[in-house]
Amino acid sequence: MEYFWYIIAALAAGMGTGFAGLSAATIIVPILIVLCPSFAGEMGAYQATAIALASDILGSAVATGVYIKHKNIDLKRGWIMLICIVSMCILGSYIAYLAGNKVLGSFSLFLTFCIGIRFLIKPDTEHKNITEKGSKLDLKDIAISLFFGLTIGFGTGFVGTGGGMMMLIVFTSFLGMNLKTAVGTSTFIMTFTALIASISHILIEPAIILERWNTLLICIIITTISSLISAQFANYVKNRTIGLITGALLLILGTTMILLHYWEEIKSIPILYGVLICCGEFCEYIGFSAVILMITRLFFKIPPYIFRKLLHLIAFTSLIEMIIIANTWYTASLTALLFAAIVYPILRLCEKYSWYDNLFVQKKKGEIKISLVLLFTMISAVIAFSWGLFDHKYIAITAILMWGIGDASAAIIGIRFGKHIIPWNISDGKKTFEGSFAMLCTSFLSGFLCMLILSGLAWYLSFTITLLSALVATFVELISKKGLDTVTVPIAVTIILTLSTLL
Repeated sequence: MEYFWYIIAALAAGMGTGFAGLSAATIIVPILIVLCPSFAGEMGAYQATAIALASDILGSAVATGVYIKHKNIDLKRGWIMLICIVSMCILGSYIAYLAGNKVLGSFSLFLTFCIGIRFLIKPDTEHKNITEKGSKLDLKDIAISLFFGLTIGFGTGFVGTGGGMMMLIVFTSFLGMNLKTAVGTSTFIMTFTALIASISHILIEPAIILERWNTLLICIIITTISSLISAQFANYVKNRTIGLITGALLLILGTTMILLHYWEEIKSIPILYGVLICCGEFCEYIGFSAVILMITRLFFKIPPYIFRKLLHLIAFTSLIEMIIIANTWYTASLTALLFAAIVYPILRLCEKYSWYDNLFVQKKKGEIKISLVLLFTMISAVIAFSWGLFDHKYIAITAILMWGIGDASAAIIGIRFGKHIIPWNISDGKKTFEGSFAMLCTSFLSGFLCMLILSGLAWYLSFTITLLSALVATFVELISKKGLDTVTVPIAVTIILTLSTLL
């Protein structure tokens, strides 16, 4: 199994180097020390760092060649950084050996996480005024180069990062290089720093070659190939795209590695452990379903209104799965809130792009992210009310199922077959008798089956309660405007189901 992680780590490391000048160690070190048991010993992180640095040498070299070919390199503004970093990386390497596994490993994990956030917040990483390539350094630039060069050099040897990401930030934010030129210059410097730091690590700990030669060989070969391909691609896409991809990958990797690294400590806190387990299963279901849906849309022409309801299908079925796998009501309720808190800023970031509206079929700007927050906040309240207050878990499941299937049926039948607009003033003037009747029937059938299976009530009680709830759901959906039925219908159904069951 460890060989699988060697390959994954090397592939991801090569992509990071080729795309954004990311040191191979930023990815390889966390994966090896967390997912590979043989690197869990006292010197495991140190050996993982040496392997990552060795992989950096050829990976950075081939990426540099591609950037030079496209004239995306500026050594006249990076030579001071080169000298400082090279001079300090040997010292950092020796200090890392003395520091040991725990300090080194933890630092690498949190570094990956923080850099990921930094690139998602500001994916372009470019100075407002791009400096002309090859221009001379002024006194301020020299001071910046000396300060960051010395600190990055020490960090290169200490955590084995190669300094690529830090150099990228300095070159773009302080020295005025554009992103691609900064990446090319960073990978050029990183080739030499990785070589020196790698040799230093191996001289201090020769067992790296003797005991880890197979891991070393796999990582070097795969990282080099992956870096070459990624660098070719990066020189043909927009800078912002590169930054966003890099940030997302690093944030996911960093978060995953931190959780795995501190898993035993997390397990000692029951509520945190339960929420993370529930959230993991929840995200796995949503991710898998979303991929299937996107692939289906890619190969088949799906009408926009049907695609919207398929997205709703993923949403409400994932919520039902979350409630089923949760051990306690507060675990499910907190998971819903946590998911909304995580996804909202991601959607807000993505909605700036033209593909976003087409992908999610938005009716108006900001609709998706607002609906998501309302939906998951409402579901959290429904779970707390029905399961937490009255200890009826099945009511939350039934309410979500009746809303999800009923809403989807109302939209699809109403748009495709609806010919008789409901003339009442309480309606929005678009809803049809056909759509409302479809909601009544499907919400009743799905709710009745759910109550019959889960509630333990007699069939005639389940029938009566569900019929009443379906009538209320249909009426509330009819009078709800501007998409608020996402909130109003589940709440109304939950109240009716709870009161009817108690009576």
